[in-house]
Amino acid sequence: MELKLKYDQEEAEEKEMEAMLMLLRKRKAEILEKRHELSVKANHIMSSAEEKTACTGECRNMLESIVEDDNSIGTKWAVLVAGSNEWYNYRHQADVCHAYQLLKKGGLKDENIIVFMYDDIAYHPENPRPGVIINSPHGHDVYKGVPKVFYMEACDSGSMFDGLLPKGLNIYVTTASKPNENSWATYCSADGGECLGECPPKDYKDICLGDLFSVSWLEDSDLHNRRVETLKKQYRRIRKRVVNNGTEGSHIMQYGDLYIHKDALSRYMGSDYRKNSSTNNDESWIPSRTHVNQRDVHILYLLSKFRAAPEGSTKKTEAYRKLNEALSQRQHVDNSVRHIGEILFGVENGPEVLKNVRPAGQPLVDDWDCLKSFVKTFESHCGPLSSFSRKHVRGFANMCNAGIHKDQMAAATKQACSP
Repeated sequence: MELKLKYDQEEAEEKEMEAMLMLLRKRKAEILEKRHELSVKANHIMSSAEEKTACTGECRNMLESIVEDDNSIGTKWAVLVAGSNEWYNYRHQADVCHAYQLLKKGGLKDENIIVFMYDDIAYHPENPRPGVIINSPHGHDVYKGVPKVFYMEACDSGSMFDGLLPKGLNIYVTTASKPNENSWATYCSADGGECLGECPPKDYKDICLGDLFSVSWLEDSDLHNRRVETLKKQYRRIRKRVVNNGTEGSHIMQYGDLYIHKDALSRYMGSDYRKNSSTNNDESWIPSRTHVNQRDVHILYLLSKFRAAPEGSTKKTEAYRKLNEALSQRQHVDNSVRHIGEILFGVENGPEVLKNVRPAGQPLVDDWDCLKSFVKTFESHCGPLSSFSRKHVRGFANMCNAGIHKDQMAAATKQACSP
C-alpha cells in the first residue's frame, strides 16, 4: 500500500512538472512574440522619424534597444534550388543566385545557405558575359560568390502543397501559381531587337532573365525595409504584380500556417537596414506588356534561333530541324495522353477525366506510388516528359484517383505509343 501511495505521489509530481514546463514554454513564446511585435513597431517609428525629423542621439538609442536582433530567434537557414539546366532555362539559376545575394546581404552565413543548381549557365558558350549572371535588364552580377554544391531535379506547382501541408507545423508557403495553373517567365528577349516586356541587354538574346514570381519577391525584398515589411504585406504587393497582365500572369497562393505572415521579412531573410529603408506601398516595378508561359520558353528560344540564322545556311537548317522536332514531340505527347484517356475511359469521358481538377484542399493524388509508377510507364513507352509535357502529370494522377490498375495503364500506354 505504501509503495502504491509513493508511486501515485511521484506520478502526480511528474504530471505537475510537465504542466509547469508547458506553461513556461507557452509564456516564453508569448514574450518572444510580443518582443517581435514591439520590434516591428519600433522600426516603423524609426523609419518615419528619419524621414520627418532627425531621430538621433537618445531617441535613436531608445528605439534601437527595442529593435529585435535578426539573430535573436536562432540561426537562419536557407535552401535554394534551381531544378533545370541548359541555356534557355537561364532564369531559374539567375533567380537562385539573386536570392543567395539577398540573403548574404541580410546577414546569413555561407554555411547556412544550401544551394542546389546545375551550374552550367555562367560559363555557357552562349553567355555573352562569361562568369556573369544577371536577373534583370539593368541588374548587376549575382553569380559571384555563390557556393556551387549539387544539382537536384525539382518540379513547381501549387499542387506540391495543396491538401498536403497540415496546419500546426509552423510552416508558411507561397507558390507562383494555383495547382492547375502555369507560371510565367519575364524580362524576355527575342531576335531582331524585338522585346517582350522590359528589354534585357542587347547581348542577351533568346532567353528570359527571370521568373515573374521569383523576380517579384526578390526585387520587393531588395527595395523595402525588411525589418518593417511583413510576409503578408509582401504577398499582397507581389500578387498584384504577378497577376497584373491577366491571361499572361498567375495567381500566387499561400499554404500552411497563415498566422506566420504577420512576421517581418527580416526574421527569415535578415536585413540590410541602411539599404532597405523604404516603407512606402508604391509599386516601383515597371509592368511588362508581355510575359512568356513557362512551358513555351523553350519554343521561344528555338524559334528565335531559327529566325536569326542566315537564309540558306547550315545553321538555318539545323535550327529548323530542332524547332520542328520540339513541336512534333509536343504533338506526339498530347495525342498519346489523349489516346490513353480514350482507351481507359472512352472517347467521350476520357478528356473530362484527364482535365478534372479536385476541389481546393484535396491533394493532387491519393496514391503517390501509383503516380510515380504511371509516369515511369508512360516514359518507358512514349519517351521522357519535358517541361511542356509535364502538364499531363495531373491526367496521370486522375487515372490513379479513378482506380486504374498499373497493368491497365501499361497496356493502354503500349497501345497508344506503339508504332
